[in-house]
Amino acid sequence: MENIILIKEEIDCDVKSAFSMFTNNELLENWLTVKANVEPTVGGKYELFWAPDHPENDSTIGCKITGIETNKFISFEWKGPVEFKSLMNFVDPLTHVIVFFSHNNSPKKTIIHLFHTGWRNGSDWQKAREYFQKAWFNALLGLKEKIKNNELS
Repeated sequence: MENIILIKEEIDCDVKSAFSMFTNNELLENWLTVKANVEPTVGGKYELFWAPDHPENDSTIGCKITGIETNKFISFEWKGPVEFKSLMNFVDPLTHVIVFFSHNNSPKKTIIHLFHTGWRNGSDWQKAREYFQKAWFNALLGLKEKIKNNELS
């Protein structure tokens, strides 16, 4: 359990909108990535590209959705950036992200629980895990701010 990344964040939108932030390509491109190719169905693609001109680097190319229930949760495989590519991107199984959505006392507020699992032991894996702990925390804070400032639709 100590290797699992867990981040909990409350955002100011309904559950349906929050779920869309993780499943709609255009919305993903407004807060998390440069280019998204997500097919929101089990077995569908969950490919995000931070350097679309070099899709083999800094992307989740080849990753798939492993579970989905509309407005409740989504789970998908995950790969690392160039600095962790040789470590993370060729293991079986890949690391795995699970995101749960629930409302909190108000239908206009959503709690996001993000779990990132599959971390192995060793100093290189620890560095990758620490990188993603910060990256997910900052990404969800960025999402929260964009929603607060009405920068997403």
